[in-house]
Formats: sequence, structure tokens, C-alpha cells
Amino acid sequence: MTRLKDNMPVIVIGVFLLIYGLIVNTGVLLPLLKSLKTHKSMDLQVMLSLIVGCLALVCALINSAKQKPGTSIFDRFILQPMGGIAMILIMAMAIRWYLEPLVKIMSASLEPVLGFAIYKVLNLNYVVLGILAGVVLTNTYGIPKFAEAGVKCARFVLKMGVIMLGARYSFAELAKLGVYSVWLIGFFVLGTVFLVLWLGSLFKQPKSMTGVLSAGMGVCGVSATVAVAPVVKAKSSEMAYTIGTILSFGILCMFIFPTIGKLAGMNAVQFGAWAGTGILNSAQVAAAALAFNAVDIKTLKVAEIFNITRVLFLPIIVLVLATWFGKETGQKLTFKTVVIDKFPIFILGFLLLFFMSSTGLFSPPSHYKGKYIDVSYNDRTQVTNEEWVLLGKAMEDGEFSALNAEQLEAVQDLIKQHQIAGNYEDRNDKKKFDRDGRARMTQLEGVLAAVKAKQIDLSKDVVGAIKHAVKQVHKASKTVVTLTDFMIWFFAFGLIGLGMQITKKSVTQAGGWPVVMGAIAGTTKAVLSFLVVLWLVKDVILN
Repeated sequence: MTRLKDNMPVIVIGVFLLIYGLIVNTGVLLPLLKSLKTHKSMDLQVMLSLIVGCLALVCALINSAKQKPGTSIFDRFILQPMGGIAMILIMAMAIRWYLEPLVKIMSASLEPVLGFAIYKVLNLNYVVLGILAGVVLTNTYGIPKFAEAGVKCARFVLKMGVIMLGARYSFAELAKLGVYSVWLIGFFVLGTVFLVLWLGSLFKQPKSMTGVLSAGMGVCGVSATVAVAPVVKAKSSEMAYTIGTILSFGILCMFIFPTIGKLAGMNAVQFGAWAGTGILNSAQVAAAALAFNAVDIKTLKVAEIFNITRVLFLPIIVLVLATWFGKETGQKLTFKTVVIDKFPIFILGFLLLFFMSSTGLFSPPSHYKGKYIDVSYNDRTQVTNEEWVLLGKAMEDGEFSALNAEQLEAVQDLIKQHQIAGNYEDRNDKKKFDRDGRARMTQLEGVLAAVKAKQIDLSKDVVGAIKHAVKQVHKASKTVVTLTDFMIWFFAFGLIGLGMQITKKSVTQAGGWPVVMGAIAGTTKAVLSFLVVLWLVKDVILN
């Protein structure tokens, strides 16, 4: 009876999910969901509710039948976490399909009075709302006992989201951002590490404290802290101070970065580069990127390219700090101890999917936002007659005079061929035909990027015609779209769980000199990276 009572909350959650799924399936909620503009997700709502509801009930009943909690792998990783998983899923569904749309509606209604949209200014999308919900729950009611095991899965789920993100990249994209990311990240990682080491010496802090804080602030937050702690022989209290400092600074960054990015007029690439450089760990980078733009995945993609590049510096930093600390203690460490054993496994998963994506396993290597390019000559890719006439008149009127030579040639070819595909007379030379089509598309996308950045001025109708032409050469990859859907829900789940781990205790643990050193280093990196990104990084078309 006691075991049944302990599992009763999970049973209630399971029954609730089943009832909700059945109600949605009947169509009763269709008018409400239409008003919230979430009716297109009805099938997904039904599927998630029924599957997770059944799993929650089954796991709760199995746990209730046992005399005492099990210790097997199945118990620890399936049965016990299921209650927390189901609870967080309900929160994610409520926020994604009800709360966020309501906030949008309220924001729109108040905009005439306030003069601005609260939703946009404060970036109150499902990402931010999810984190806030987690923070409020854990610091008021607390995490229910039945959910504790499930909440602990949040970091693992976030890492799974990062792994899935690997399917969205290709070598072609990395080549466009790789130079930026390597130089920027290399400079700021090493610069931050050495700045903290200098501050530690200035403030006469223990070497172990300084070493672990430098890694956490310089590389990737908590993961780097944990990886470096054995190398510099950091005490538990020093790790707690470091993690508390990182969490405190990271929490501020998650909310401040998107707002500053919006006010500064940053594009997706610029903000992604800034977030991936200036924010401390993967979860916070993802949260800020999604808060800046939760619809266009481009921001998240760029942010994670920079973030992953930063994480790849971890072995180097571990070696640097091992050498630095070893000079003080005479400690000798092997390459395996300081590099192989400490390298984050989830990064290997990301890299695996990245390589698989680049080979064209999920879609052709040139996929873009879950889509890939088709520049074959066919009716589907042609612009409409109205658009063709519009573009021709704009050319005659000199509207394209501000374009560079390559962009102007691309527009002229578009008008001549009626589409982005290569020149009709070259159709038998498949390599040349494809190359010319892709080059034309790149230049046209460059025109759109220049218009967005207000570098050139074109009429709305002309921009619309070019957008339509570019859109016509993209085809959906079902595999990448599916992986992206999984990724989004991994992030939604994981970030709510992340919020539940942000407690008053974890924040107040960051006291004394570690806070001062972390604040100086973090603020310096955030400000300098902001200025450098605005100066050097321009919009990049990810093919």
C-alpha cells in the first residue's frame, strides 16, 4: 500500500495524459487550438500524450508492485525517472502549446498601449518560459520526490539535443564559419583562462581555486570545471564556488544577451557567434540562441558551431592547466589522464552525426535548414510570369544599380532563364549546369542578406520575387526534419529541467573572490566578444 501511495502522483499524471490525448483526438479542443494557432500540432499532441501516459502508468504500477525500490539498470534509468519525465513533458506541452501562444496574444493586445511588444522585447518564447517555470517550481514548491530522478535526466537530454543538432551541419557550412569560430574562440578561450589565472594571482587565491575557475569561465562552464578539477586538485568547496559563479553569470547571460542582441540589431549569424563565444556552457548557449529566435534554427546552428569549437579547446586547456599546476606541485600526468578520459562524450556524438550529415546520409551535403538544393531545370523552379515582368521592369528602372557585379549578373541570369537553374544551353554539361545554378543562388541569397542588413534598398515586391525564386530550389529532407523535431523537444525538456536545478543555494554558493574574478572575466569576455563580432562577423548564408 505504501509503494502504491508513493507512485500515486505518477499514476495521476499518466491518467491525465491519456485523457488529454483522447480529448484532443476527438477534436473538441480544435476551436481553442485554432485560436492559439497550435492546431497543426494536434497529431503530435495526441501521440505524445498517449505514449508517455501509457509509459507513466505502466512504470508506476510496476514500481508499486515491488516491495522496495529496485537497483537494476532498468529501475534506475527507466522505472524511477519516468515520473519526472512525464511531469516535465506536461510542463513543456503546456508552455509550448498554451502559455507561449497566450503570451503572444496578450503582448499583441498591449502593444498599442505600451508602444512595444513585450513578447519580443523580453523574448518570452517557450525556451525562456520553460526555464522560468523550472526556476519558480524548484524555489517555491520544490521538486516532488517522485520527479527527482527524472529531473536529473535533464542534462543528459540536453546533450542528446546537441548530438541531434549535428545532423543540421555540413562541412560546407563549417567552412564558412570555421575561420571565424576558430580564431574568435581560440582568442577568447585562452584570453579568459589567462585573465582568471592573473586575477587569482592578484587576489592571492589558491592555485586549485584559480585553475578550476579559469577552465569553467574560459571553456564550457560546469563540464570544464568537472574535467579540470582532478588535474588541479580542486576541493569540493572550490568546485561549488566555481559552479555557483558560472550558474549566476550564465543565468544573467541567458536573459540579457537576447535583449541586447535585439536592441543592437544583430543578425542570426552575429548573435549566434556572440552567444557561442561569450556564454559559458552548452545549455546556456542553446537557451540564449533559442530565446533570440526560436523559429529560425539558423541562430542556434551558428551558436552551436562556435560553442562546439570552444568545447574542442577543452583538451588543450586541460593540458595547459595541468602543466601550469604541475610546475607548482611537481605532479606528472599522462596524456590519457588529462585528455582522453576528460573529453566530453556527447561531443563525439555530435561529430558523428556531423560527419554522417556531410556525407549526404540524411540529405545531400548542401542541405539548408532541413532542406537541400535542387537546381535542375524544370517547371517547378520557374518564377511566375508576374514576378518575371516585375524583375525585368526593376532592371530597366535601375533598381539593381547598388548590387555588386556578381549579384547583378545573378539577377540578370535569373531574368534571362526565368529561374535559378543553370543556363539552358549548358544543360547537357551537368557539372557546369549545377555549378552555375548554385553560384547564382548564392549571389541571390547574398542580395537578400544585403537587403536585410540595409546595405542596399530594393522594393518589397522585388525582394519577394527573389525570395520566391530562391525558395523554389529547396526541397525538404524528411530525415533531417524528423531529427530536428526530436532535437527541439530534447531542448524543451532539458531546459525546463535545467531551470529546476537553479536553486537559491546553488546561486548563493558563488561568494567572495570567485564571484569578483568570475564577474570581471565573464563581463570582459562578453563585452569584447560583442564588439569583435559586430566588427568582424557578417551575415553568412548557410547552404
